[in-house]
Amino acid sequence: MLASLVNLVIASAIGVAALPNSGKLQNIAGRGLFAPIATSNPSGISGGTTATGADGAPVSSFFAGLKPPFPTNSWWASYAATPGNGTASGPFPYESQLDGLGINFGVSNSRQFDGTSIKQPTQNDWRAGFVEHSGNFANHKATAFDTHSVTVQYFQGGASMTSPLIPGSPYITLQYTAATPLLTSRNGGIASFNGQNLANGQSATVTGTSFTVVDTTGTSYVIYALSSITLTATATNGAQGTIKASGTYNGVLRVVRLVQASHKTLLDQHYSVYPTGVGLDYSFTTTTGTLIFNYATVGDGSQLLMLTWPHHRLSLQSPNSPSTSSLGYLTTKGWMYPTLGNQWKLLYQLSSITWNPPRALDSSCSASVIQGLQYEIGQLNVANAPIPNEFYYWGGSLAATARLALIAEAVGRTDLIPNVTNYLKASFNNWFQPTTGASPAYETSWGGVIDKAGATNSGIDFGNGYYNDHHFHYGYFLTVAAVIAKYDATWLAQHKDFINWFARDIINPSPQDPYFPVTRCRDWFAGHSWASGIANGAGSRDQESTGEAVNGYYGALLWASVALSQDYVNYAKLLVATEQQGAQVYWHLYPQQSQTDPNNPYPEPAVRNLVTMGNVEDWQSGAWLFWGNQKSEIAAIQMLPITPINEVLYDTQWVNNVWSYAQNEIVDPTIADDWRCVMIAAYANANPQTAAAWSANLTTWGSGNTFTNELFFIGTRPNPSGQPICGTNFPQNPYGNFKIQAATSGQWVVPNSASSNLVASGSQANAGVFVSAYTPNAGTLKLTSNNQYVTADQSGNFTLQAARATASSWEVFTIRQKIGAASGVYTIKAGSNKLWVGLAADGSLINNVATESAAAGFRFVSS
Repeated sequence: MLASLVNLVIASAIGVAALPNSGKLQNIAGRGLFAPIATSNPSGISGGTTATGADGAPVSSFFAGLKPPFPTNSWWASYAATPGNGTASGPFPYESQLDGLGINFGVSNSRQFDGTSIKQPTQNDWRAGFVEHSGNFANHKATAFDTHSVTVQYFQGGASMTSPLIPGSPYITLQYTAATPLLTSRNGGIASFNGQNLANGQSATVTGTSFTVVDTTGTSYVIYALSSITLTATATNGAQGTIKASGTYNGVLRVVRLVQASHKTLLDQHYSVYPTGVGLDYSFTTTTGTLIFNYATVGDGSQLLMLTWPHHRLSLQSPNSPSTSSLGYLTTKGWMYPTLGNQWKLLYQLSSITWNPPRALDSSCSASVIQGLQYEIGQLNVANAPIPNEFYYWGGSLAATARLALIAEAVGRTDLIPNVTNYLKASFNNWFQPTTGASPAYETSWGGVIDKAGATNSGIDFGNGYYNDHHFHYGYFLTVAAVIAKYDATWLAQHKDFINWFARDIINPSPQDPYFPVTRCRDWFAGHSWASGIANGAGSRDQESTGEAVNGYYGALLWASVALSQDYVNYAKLLVATEQQGAQVYWHLYPQQSQTDPNNPYPEPAVRNLVTMGNVEDWQSGAWLFWGNQKSEIAAIQMLPITPINEVLYDTQWVNNVWSYAQNEIVDPTIADDWRCVMIAAYANANPQTAAAWSANLTTWGSGNTFTNELFFIGTRPNPSGQPICGTNFPQNPYGNFKIQAATSGQWVVPNSASSNLVASGSQANAGVFVSAYTPNAGTLKLTSNNQYVTADQSGNFTLQAARATASSWEVFTIRQKIGAASGVYTIKAGSNKLWVGLAADGSLINNVATESAAAGFRFVSS
């Protein structure tokens, strides 16, 4: 196991000076093992430099005296992004918001389920400030931040209030210097103070170190003072009240939500020890990674009281955890329960998977995979390699193409690899010298690589210029670069620095990188990444594609494997493992899980019956997406792209649950194969033979997948039965030159001389001759007399027609032996609408039959 190179502990209670050279503010407890990937200045990137628009700029007063890079996707990004007063996703169990007078915070009393989402609406209970503060919004700033937390200071002259806001702390910590503490109720008036009931206009004054206040909604808080203080509570009216100190105070208050009176016993015991920041560290063996949180504390660190979420409890080693009945807060991620100590060690198993699966392709699938591989690589034309107009769709499509090179190596067809890499390079080279399309630029106000066109328009490239979805986008980007580099060392040497700018954007492990924040999208305490950047004031954090989040770090893993040292390979593996665990805990739902399981984030059975969360946010989690609500979409976006690393993500219980839950859509011909193919591939992790049979009915795979990748993934799944995964005869169309006969009527298909419509109305002598050619899982039919492809209108209202010069999805047909019919009698299913071909009264061939049994049968007679 590697030892920590640096383990610096902060001695001061609150506030850490900025690094003198970079101007970057941070808590320096436990900087971690690894140096920056690089420190080169990215201003030389092909698109030069730019800055976000005014609506996405950092709040200058919040970062007063500091220099970028700044975090963009952290839980507290709404403090920092214009206008700076949005609700922050923490520090949980609280949510919070900064205004001109102080820090507003609260814990939701309401948990609702509307049939689709579990919701805990944001609630402001109290504002913490001080009397001397003018209310000027500019008079607060960050004085420290790290991978977990931020320290915020309100100031006026020599008076100040400084608060280290640290996720997992049950207390809000407030250090006052020459300031008169002032707490203002935000969720009703004050009903009682230290047991004294207050009517409107009444006050109560108490001196001491512990005070209990109940507002008019019945919500209770305890205020602890680390040195004696005199506080006066005033019930101003039914909607508001104040708690004010008798004079200036130099000391620390800790304010905590009291959900049950019995919880006060534990809170009383530990309020005097408080955290001031968190150092991130990690260690590795060949098979495990340990994520280490080092909490810098004032007081005896062994007595630090913190709260854990379910994913922490699954991985936390040797916890010293009081009873769950002693303290608990129900959040959208489930119950937060107490643990003691200033160091957490979270153990994760690291996957050994990199480029390809850990087992060979099943021999029953080999011929079909190689045939598809040859076909799909044969379709690549360097002259038509796409010029990237944005990161996301370009990346998904090119990464799918890149997989073909890796599969070619795996099946021993290395002769095909240059065709793939040449195509990839032809497209990728546009990033180095963009003349048209998208242009990558270094954004200077926050610090990161963005799509330059989106710097002032959050609607471009899914908000890439506002730091949305960077791990999605750059995971694909790094995958493509890694595959090229794997097979072309010269290309790697020439472009390594350029590609590293994108790697640094999403997996920089070091605060010593002067241009990029640490692991931009990752929320280390939450256990997963956030896709949200700084658009719309960096409002509610969300992530709705865990598959692409995993892929972000998988792409980084591939790049590290070919271009960086083992340190960064390990770091990327840890990011993959933690992201996969986060997805399985918070997005994958298990109806079988006990309602009383403390590690169940969703105790409500009706929630778990939804099988998959589409979107997880700070205040709600639901089976919905911003752009769709189909079960297949919700499930598939948590699965795609189909890559070897997701063998871990596709756990058996979940994929079986999804298969049952979404079965009505899996069999629905109106649901696109683009989604269906993803669910089939994931299902193969549990049932490869069944998945292979289903995959034989697919005719499209979307822009982010291919036939070859689909079947290769299915054919390399664990196979405990030992039975051939692809069966003894993987189905295909009959290929060759044929005349086609309607089996029932005996009439032969004749193209209408005027319209080229296909009608079963003639004899064999005047029947048309069709070339049936291979496409994956299907084929095309070309009429030899006019050299046109047969097309099937998507509506199913028109006769099949030999009238297309080139073939696309409407010109693809699946031709299979008709079930229950004599050998050699086939059905024809149109790829355009997934309906079978039937015969109209006049013999016209029309793709409008919903079931295979009702479809017309046809004989294909060699000609």
